[in-house]
Amino acid sequence: MRTVLISGGGIAGPVLAHRLRHHGFEPTVVERAPGPRAGGQAVDIRGVALDVVERMGLLDRASRVRTRMRGMSVLAPDGTEVHRSTESTFSSGRLDGADIELLREDLVRMVHERTRTDIEYLFGDSITGLEEEASGVHVRFAHAAPRTFDLVVGADGLHSTVRRLAFGPEERFSHHLGSYLSVFAADNFLALDDWQMWLRDGDMGFGIMPVRDNTELRIAFGFESAPLAPELRTGDALRRLVVDRLQTLEWEGARLADAARKAPDFYCDAMAQIRMDQWSRGRVALLGDAGYCPSPLSGQGTSLALVGAHVLADCLAQASGDHHRAYARYEERMRPFVTLNQALATENPGGPASEESVTRAKNAISLDG
Repeated sequence: MRTVLISGGGIAGPVLAHRLRHHGFEPTVVERAPGPRAGGQAVDIRGVALDVVERMGLLDRASRVRTRMRGMSVLAPDGTEVHRSTESTFSSGRLDGADIELLREDLVRMVHERTRTDIEYLFGDSITGLEEEASGVHVRFAHAAPRTFDLVVGADGLHSTVRRLAFGPEERFSHHLGSYLSVFAADNFLALDDWQMWLRDGDMGFGIMPVRDNTELRIAFGFESAPLAPELRTGDALRRLVVDRLQTLEWEGARLADAARKAPDFYCDAMAQIRMDQWSRGRVALLGDAGYCPSPLSGQGTSLALVGAHVLADCLAQASGDHHRAYARYEERMRPFVTLNQALATENPGGPASEESVTRAKNAISLDG
């Protein structure tokens, strides 16, 4: 039981591959994108997840590229400041804490650079079929020739192909949280200097932070909505919907709408959680958002991915070739941690979870358990 195919080249997949290689496995990572994905919001590495990054030898590098916010302003719909803080921000929590906030693309890049020399990557490809046999899983790809692996792990996100192929339709496991989130980049037309802006206007709101030495903005725009009809969930339709909603904002709506219209990295998706009774079936297991997405509302998706990857690899290494035992132990260790962190997304609708809840959730597991 040495060959492992991992679907997903973002964060969870490469971290799992790195740890599996450490234990003597032969991992292969398949990723639909042609290379490491750019774009995305700032993400947090919190609590025990910091230990994972440190064990990979990346903690110092992550610390060097972390965001350096001085604070934030909260605005009324007309742009009037109603609150400010130099102690914490909604995106990262306390500014004097040990947790690290950095751009997702920076973390993706450094994890890939850490693993690219000794991990096989299949970029620009995807899994189209899984057939479990007595001795392994026969995998069909969109482009590469079919291959058989001892194990397959789906680390391919909220809309996981591996989950669909091995467990069934996404609708069985996805729980809509009542809103959508769009993330995109723009020039720093607000001249923000290491300072965040947050605004809520009715059922819409946004957070804006400057990045790349204040030359660029990352804009996260959210709006309340029931699940959209399938024809409205395409990339073009979602962009039009976001642009239209942004244009109705009283403060800076026109410029924000124009930025969303032009952004090459535009992203929009439902805020949803994946809740499953079991994260494995036969030789196939799920990792990170594919198995237990907490949604960006929790602020803990990246930490769950990092910790889950480390725990799964160690469970496989300790199971003496018995993947059933390894997967059972993985779930036993991870499920309480996942439950606490998913609860952060629903603790305080419309706002961040309490500092006490975040502290408890982010430390609720040991890597050496």
